Amino acid sequence: MADRMADDRLRFDETQRRAPDEAVIGAIRDRFPTEREIDVVLTRKMQRRHGPGYSAVSLERLVEGAAALILAETGEPAEIDNARWLSGGASKLQMVFDLKGNDVNGLPPGETVTLVLRMEPAASVTESSRRREFEILNAVDGRIPAPRPYWVDAEARHLPYPAMIYSFARGSAKPTHDAAKVTGLGQNYGPALRARLAPHFVNLLATLHAIDTSEVASHLPSFDGATVGSNASVIRQVNAMRRLWEEDRIEEEPVMDMVYRWLIAHAPVLDRVSIVHGDYRSGNFLFDEDSGTITAWLDWEGAALGDRHQDLTYAAMPTFQHVAEDGDAVLASGMMTEAELYAAYGEASGMPVDPERIRYFRIYNRYLVCVLTLGSSARASLMAGTHQDIVTNFVAILGYIALADLRAAYAEVVA
Repeated sequence: MADRMADDRLRFDETQRRAPDEAVIGAIRDRFPTEREIDVVLTRKMQRRHGPGYSAVSLERLVEGAAALILAETGEPAEIDNARWLSGGASKLQMVFDLKGNDVNGLPPGETVTLVLRMEPAASVTESSRRREFEILNAVDGRIPAPRPYWVDAEARHLPYPAMIYSFARGSAKPTHDAAKVTGLGQNYGPALRARLAPHFVNLLATLHAIDTSEVASHLPSFDGATVGSNASVIRQVNAMRRLWEEDRIEEEPVMDMVYRWLIAHAPVLDRVSIVHGDYRSGNFLFDEDSGTITAWLDWEGAALGDRHQDLTYAAMPTFQHVAEDGDAVLASGMMTEAELYAAYGEASGMPVDPERIRYFRIYNRYLVCVLTLGSSARASLMAGTHQDIVTNFVAILGYIALADLRAAYAEVVA
């Protein structure tokens, strides 16, 4: 049974985090209320810890599950061919396959189309909702280049874990000359490619944030609303991060308590409701290396209705920076300096870039990275809950660099 401390922290021992009972789960849910669908996903994650743990999933099992999902959604048997593994980053299992189109599955009749099955593992760097990811891809379809969603198995009725099927997007995630790096971390596109990618990078972010959310609301039933003049949506997002920290951390970090209280106390009211990608940075888009155009934005699992400054500051996080060829300029997401990014975004969007909101979301995103690295990644690795526990362990190690960065940024804002 959890004891409520005098401060914000709930105290659990390692046994309770490994196998939480309903009282522990309920205490965390009560203390850190967040969006309904996020609550469902995180509660399911904690309940899953009583299960058998991770075991390898075969390609044959994914083909079987994908066929069952398509049959259930269309009423037509699926002709799946050429199934093979596709890298899913540090958080998802992915299979690419070919499917013949017909009159009822929404694909061009008679044509063979390449699709992707995207499924979450038993534990992950980021615990997220396939239902929300499916919905947000529908909302931006035709507005932002991104995979087109077809079917979702949000409750894992056909597959071992929640999954979705969407179109295969073509393009490169890394430039040929800098392909050895972990995708997105210090990615150097080089001067020529950078000059072509950067305007597209900024313009698509401006386009995303300018979408009238009232026009796409019918696509987003799993997203709780956000309101101009209120900070309730920001507080729900902060609470979601704090809840992850309570559920997943493997050691205490007092600065996380201090920053959480600051984030709650200083949460800004929205001046506009935007679709926030949540992971807008180098490495999360595909591009054509010859033309220098972005062909698809990926990884929409962290999307929310909120404040545009969240994406702006995330793209400028130190993890995604590198020093330019002049040895001086630091390039946000390998594109341009932070000041240039904000100026270009303001010009492209016609929306103001508020220094106070920039200041807030710089702390917000650093807190998020610490939660995901020192909390969720460390927990997934410790419990061997994923097919990539070596990768999640590496990510957890990077968390100590992120924690030092958070501490320095926080000290600056409270000085």
